[in-house]
Amino acid sequence: MRGRRYPEAPHPYRNEFQRDRDRIVHARAFRRLEDKTQVFAERLSDHFRNRLTHTIEVAQISRTLAAALGLDEDFTEALALAHDIGHPPFAHAGEEALNLQMQAYGDSFDHTLNALRLVESFEQRYARFPGLNLTFEVREGMVKHSRDFAPGERPEFDEYLPGLRPPLEAQLIDLTDEVAYNTADLDDGYAAGLFTMEEIAAAVPHYGELAEEMESQFPGAAEKVRFQEVLRRLIDLLVSGLIEGTRQNVLQSGARSVAEVRRLPRLTALVAPAAETNRALKHFLFERVYSTPPLLEERKHACDGIAALFEFYMRTPGELPEWQRERLEELPLHRVVCDYIAGMTDGFFRRTRTRLLG
Repeated sequence: MRGRRYPEAPHPYRNEFQRDRDRIVHARAFRRLEDKTQVFAERLSDHFRNRLTHTIEVAQISRTLAAALGLDEDFTEALALAHDIGHPPFAHAGEEALNLQMQAYGDSFDHTLNALRLVESFEQRYARFPGLNLTFEVREGMVKHSRDFAPGERPEFDEYLPGLRPPLEAQLIDLTDEVAYNTADLDDGYAAGLFTMEEIAAAVPHYGELAEEMESQFPGAAEKVRFQEVLRRLIDLLVSGLIEGTRQNVLQSGARSVAEVRRLPRLTALVAPAAETNRALKHFLFERVYSTPPLLEERKHACDGIAALFEFYMRTPGELPEWQRERLEELPLHRVVCDYIAGMTDGFFRRTRTRLLG
């Protein structure tokens, strides 16, 4: 274990990854997830997932996977809890809008880099060091959980062993995230009345079999209750498929250590039947949820709002809070504006835009 950038004495009853987990949970960036859009904006309903409830679901599934595969549960949970803290307001629409604004200045916005900067410097909770002083392993997992990069490809990440894969705990997060949001978005989309169980069954392999089984077991149950019974079994199908697919790949690889895992292609995968279901589910959600007029309208509204507030601060930097203006001594204005907006919750963004722009 490479440990922390700034050495600290061991804790008497918590291991290093438990300490990382707790530091993430107590971070402001983590708390802000409660008011950041996952898919459905809270203006549409307050029952849908937000970025925080999604994160909790990813952590829940991740611990199950780690336990079943004999991996480090605390390490896996810390990575799951941190995997989305770099997202700006308004989900992926917000990220695209901020990136578009930054491109005009020859720069960019990336939520992964933003997450790393949050834990390394933006969070100020300790007198002896900047940031949260997380272990190298958790920071590496944060920047590599969804993709690999070659030496020099991302200079800001060159510290984190470019060209090598991360440990299995970090490799699990991307597919766990996918299982969590696919099934959650199916749940929220059904609750929003965007499709029926019959339409899901026609498009998603194995869903119809599960639905028929639940109808046979619970013939008198209301449809919305049977939907939840099917959803639980769909999650189990995908999680079990990820456990089995990863176990098979690890056994076939012959890897016996983290060092060997690092030099192999990624080993996490779903077995074929579960992968087929997952692919079809993603396609179904894209057509029946993500591309629907209400969500497209929300995304356009979010992008227009971010563009307007970004341009306002670029014209009138004096309206930035004092603690942000102080950063202008070291950073260009467009980066300070981007960082400030990226840290906003959906609600704070709306209140700020209304106050400044009407």
